[in-house]
Amino acid sequence: MKAVGYREPGAIDREDALQDIELPRPVPGPHDLLVEVAAVSVNPLDTKVRRRAGADGDGWKVLGWDAVGRVVETGEAVTAFKSGDEVWYAGSIARQGSNAELHLVDERIVGRKPSSLSAAEAAALPLTAITAWEMLFDRLDVRRPVPGAANAILIIGGAGGVGSIAIQLLRALTDVTIIATASRPETQDWVRQLGAHHVIDHAQPIGQQVEALGIGAPSWVFSITQSGAHAAEAAKAIAPQGRYGLIDDPLGFDILLFKPKAVSVHWESMFTRAVFQTPDMAAQGRLLTEVAELVDAGRLRTTVTDVMRPINAANLKAAHARIESGTTRGKIVLEGF
Repeated sequence: MKAVGYREPGAIDREDALQDIELPRPVPGPHDLLVEVAAVSVNPLDTKVRRRAGADGDGWKVLGWDAVGRVVETGEAVTAFKSGDEVWYAGSIARQGSNAELHLVDERIVGRKPSSLSAAEAAALPLTAITAWEMLFDRLDVRRPVPGAANAILIIGGAGGVGSIAIQLLRALTDVTIIATASRPETQDWVRQLGAHHVIDHAQPIGQQVEALGIGAPSWVFSITQSGAHAAEAAKAIAPQGRYGLIDDPLGFDILLFKPKAVSVHWESMFTRAVFQTPDMAAQGRLLTEVAELVDAGRLRTTVTDVMRPINAANLKAAHARIESGTTRGKIVLEGF
């Protein structure tokens, strides 16, 4: 089967950073679906792994964790899906990725693809939807009020893939006031279109801008990017006893900034359930099915902003380079082999 992989970690401008390769057809385990991949999206995670982690031994490492496709074979213990089903998922970082014609994924972290979206439109959503959902509803628990605080959330880095779906989930499922940060006119327009009530510039002091809105200190902060750099301003802005969450990997992060206000700090890693095979692992499959229902009901929209064809090394290298530039909005999707 066709795939895109690499052996040694490093910069994207190397000739061998990503290569078109041929791999054997995967064999499903008991809970696995073998999926014929129709479309994938590229996430910042793909670029981080490519820079840091190489293949085992003399094999190949295949990236990609968002996928939409058709089930072509099932493991002996699979009960929820059958051959021919159209599915979407974000996979597991502990396994080979989805940048391949055929891909193995555990059925428990798979949902049914939204019928109203094309494969490319749907591929933009799984990883970011899981990340945003788990942060908002499992970690920050935005349905549980913070005493005396504004029923508001500050999303730092609202224009990227995770921010784009987090804003929509909040509008669809809660009455929380959304303050999103974006630093360029086009990204500010984007988050407004998605439903942010207020937009501020994270290139300027965040705490002062939040205070100037006059709505009170927000109950929650969802920091998506540059969390170390923005931690002090987030600590100023958030309400006492508020809840703060982050998903990136800051080299320096001063958690003591949050102690005076007794703010709880939450990490989100959307692969935790799959990697550790947690008892509630199937919650991700149910989550994706609920997101699909929201999409089909017209309450959520795709966050794809660019589709590249086909899925090959050249296009994936270009997508990685654009993501590493830090200027993308929404999601880049690749479709078809």
